[in-house]
Amino acid sequence: MFTRSSSSIGKPVKRVVQRCCSRCTASQQQQLHTAHQAGYTPARPPLRQPARTGNKSTLRRNLNSHKEDSIHKSRQTIFSLIQPTGIPHLGNYLGALRQWKDLQDREPNPDAPGSKSRRLFGLADLHSLTSKQDPQLRRENIRQTLASLLAIGLDPKHSLIFLQSSVSAHSELMWILSNVASTGYLSRMTQWKDKAGIPTSTAVSEPEQTLENIDEKAREKLKLGLFSYPVLQAADILLYDADYVPVGEDQAQHVEFTRHLARSFNSTYNANQKPILTVPQLMLSSAKRVMSLQDPTKKMSKSDPDEASRVLITDLPEVIVHKFKRALTDSVAGPITFDPQQRPGVSNLIEILRHVTRSQRSSNEIAQDYANKNLGKLKKDVAEAVINEFAGIRERYEQLVRPGNKDIEQVIDTGYHMASLIARRTLSRVKKAVGLLEPDSLSRPMEGARVGGPVPTSGRTL
Repeated sequence: MFTRSSSSIGKPVKRVVQRCCSRCTASQQQQLHTAHQAGYTPARPPLRQPARTGNKSTLRRNLNSHKEDSIHKSRQTIFSLIQPTGIPHLGNYLGALRQWKDLQDREPNPDAPGSKSRRLFGLADLHSLTSKQDPQLRRENIRQTLASLLAIGLDPKHSLIFLQSSVSAHSELMWILSNVASTGYLSRMTQWKDKAGIPTSTAVSEPEQTLENIDEKAREKLKLGLFSYPVLQAADILLYDADYVPVGEDQAQHVEFTRHLARSFNSTYNANQKPILTVPQLMLSSAKRVMSLQDPTKKMSKSDPDEASRVLITDLPEVIVHKFKRALTDSVAGPITFDPQQRPGVSNLIEILRHVTRSQRSSNEIAQDYANKNLGKLKKDVAEAVINEFAGIRERYEQLVRPGNKDIEQVIDTGYHMASLIARRTLSRVKKAVGLLEPDSLSRPMEGARVGGPVPTSGRTL
């Protein structure tokens, strides 16, 4: 890790970048320089100091002032990851990805004067290991998902895009946080139960399914990675001092766990009453859940064996039309109505139409527009709205995955360098708080060190 001292302010950026790591090649240093020009500063500038007026106690209060639960910084950080399951479907797009693009478009250049936010988006490829998958298929899914992020309009010049697994600090912070996280809290969370096939209690009289009272066979099959999944997710978020986490409704519980874990860590280790980890805020998408087109009682998912159950963002227009024509509705007589309980298929189509078109009207009001029309007309309008929304995405995607195109590799490489620099600062702060020692420089090997050679001395004594 390197920092930008006050003496370096105003000097050429390239000089600062070249000090980052003696192991970096010239091309890697140039990538960092290019990334800075695109809107990313390799090291956070020093905090603005208050004017040195008044007595020492006043100055001390000014220096120590900060918002509750937040690290003092000049701009807010928006952070979110998505699992690399291949090409995203309509539910992924409305639940998360379009919101990412909107956040980027709202303030394109994070390094412009007066910029109030920076954005970090990426792939949670370590999380994908909780599901057994062929390694070659996993690599292909990672490339497809990354290409999809670029195809919808996320721009590496304006948003930092990276792979979770390329930054080792995620795993390091997870282990540290694991010593604060409660197994009792983790056992009450729902995602590991869903993926392990353990039914969750619905009736008030039924006991809550926890690690202690689940079936012995189910407990034996449960993998530690799946159970501790939320701790890694918390490490992902906290590592980048995220202020806001835009996610779908199904991830709200994990963000709340992250907030709980950050506060627990701060309470345990902030001896000087300053927060070590930023407690993030949930930023929930308005499109809370998009349901399957073939079983509207279930969420749209890539794991569904029926391809007609979902619409991919790269589907051809005629494929989209065909899938919506086949969408399961009902045979209820009378006008079209919005009733998620009695008419889930019809209600799902109305919800999709409302969110895709960004309508400010309620779902009931939209349903009234179709009171004198048939379901065929509704399905046609939904298909046309989705086709218009996805216009151009397929063409950009195909260009990105074309043989010989190196855009994806460049995004991975630059994202790794820039994300590592940000993550290392937080990890160093955490290690210092818990009492772990670090070398003088994590990014520069000690002079004279070589594999198999004598151990160099740094001049420090313990």
